[in-house]
Amino acid sequence: MKIQISLILFALFSIMLFAGNIDYADALKAQGTGLSPKSFGKATSDVVCGDKLCSEIPSQDIEKISQNNNYPKLISETSVETLSNNDTFVLSADSITKTIDGKNLEMYGYNGQTPGPLIKVKQDDTVTVQFSNNIDFPTTVHWHGLRLDYTSDGVPGITQDPIQPGDTFEYNLKFPDEGIFLYHPHVRTEMQMEKGLYGNILVESDKSPPQVDYEIPLILDDISIIDGSLEKFDPDKITKTLMGRFGNTMLINGNSDYSLEVKQGDISRFYLTNTANTRTFDFGIEQYKMKLVGDDASHYEKEMFSDSVIIASSERRTVDVLFDNAGEFNIIHNTPEKTYILGRVIVSPSVIEENNSDFYKTAKNPAIIQEIDPFRKFFSEDPDLELEFDLKTTTTTAMQSDHPEMSDNDAMAMDKHEPQLEPIEWEDEMPEMNEMSDDENTNWILRDVKSGKEGFDIGYQASVGDVKKIRLVNSPDSAHPMQHPIHLHGQRFLVLIEDGIPNENLAWKDSVLVPTGSTVDILVEFSNPGQWAMHCHILEHAEAGMITEVTVNP
Repeated sequence: MKIQISLILFALFSIMLFAGNIDYADALKAQGTGLSPKSFGKATSDVVCGDKLCSEIPSQDIEKISQNNNYPKLISETSVETLSNNDTFVLSADSITKTIDGKNLEMYGYNGQTPGPLIKVKQDDTVTVQFSNNIDFPTTVHWHGLRLDYTSDGVPGITQDPIQPGDTFEYNLKFPDEGIFLYHPHVRTEMQMEKGLYGNILVESDKSPPQVDYEIPLILDDISIIDGSLEKFDPDKITKTLMGRFGNTMLINGNSDYSLEVKQGDISRFYLTNTANTRTFDFGIEQYKMKLVGDDASHYEKEMFSDSVIIASSERRTVDVLFDNAGEFNIIHNTPEKTYILGRVIVSPSVIEENNSDFYKTAKNPAIIQEIDPFRKFFSEDPDLELEFDLKTTTTTAMQSDHPEMSDNDAMAMDKHEPQLEPIEWEDEMPEMNEMSDDENTNWILRDVKSGKEGFDIGYQASVGDVKKIRLVNSPDSAHPMQHPIHLHGQRFLVLIEDGIPNENLAWKDSVLVPTGSTVDILVEFSNPGQWAMHCHILEHAEAGMITEVTVNP
């Protein structure tokens, strides 16, 4: 009887082996060769993992092998809304309480969270957003970087009226460009974004997915916490218009204690977005180089490596990092005076020896090069529009009379320029002056050099199909020279030249940082008809007049 049972069990076991196409002898032969066991017979890679038996390898590493299907895993702190073509998505602006750095803060959020949901779509799809305003202030939603119909661009006074508390609005979105984009309000933007109204849009191509293990959106921000609460805003006027509102608490994805866990050998693609009111970040990860892959609205012509990435308000970057060493590494923001720790990456050791040598090769992007080729004939043309940046402010004497506490040193600061201007103001260098500035005594200006007209009086027009060069001049002789990130709605452009030096690695953009005293030439493809805003994305500057309108005729 025992013999019969043994024969039956042996027969079943043999059937299972052959039905499962498994040969343990071949698996053992493959061990130590680095080859697949299939090279020796019928065994599968489920038996041997690399040059080891799977039983010798930690379960999390086996999981990585079994899930290696060329589709990266998306890591997001916020909810992910994956939308298909012609889907409808419900979005609301809400009042929320969020704990940051141990303090319970009264803030705003989209769909009850800040950052808002990550909206994930396919390139060339269209979706409808049914938006409700549940906060105590009028608002809109601007879909930053999208080349969509201008009636859905979300700019009061140009494309729509403000959405009053309790009201709704329908936005119709389209996504012609691949990359990471941003949505945020365009009413009292400096207040509503500071209080948490922002989120990302990830537009994916139908082409082959990126050869990385993880895709990770990182939204960089800072907020100002005073006495355990979010710093107050004046509901009737814009404050801190001189330099913008610098925060004292650094955030990644809305948290001051961001932490990421990966395994040694993992390649992570980071989608970086800067949503700070004014702060420019110099983003890096200790001991790691980053491969620069993409900019605001496209990949670069060619990949390149960098120790860090400078990213101004509203700009985006796509970078890849290979975590080839185990340990704990700080995510940092470096300035000439200080290093901020934004978060950390914990890299756990792995026994799998991966061959990632190809990661350190930099590749050209033929598709982007070919897409840009027809525009190269315009590179040498003269600018069609030249905009200079300026500042109008009341005299320091008047400000002193309004603010007796202001010292003589503060009063002189506006008239004193350093012999060597710094290209970026990394911190609030004149906090008292900044505190006293508002949209009544301090106004930033965009001026047409040729006509002398300013702001909305410029009246610049183009037609669909035009390709025009615009020169941006950040005068070192303004009342307060500083950097300005300039954003153009509804179109895309190439950054051609900065201070006479050609850009040797182009990508499509919608925002560009113009450093203090610099001149930047951009080449705009006017492909999208309508009325479009163009403004500084230091949010207090835009609210204080540093904005104009561009009309693109059909």
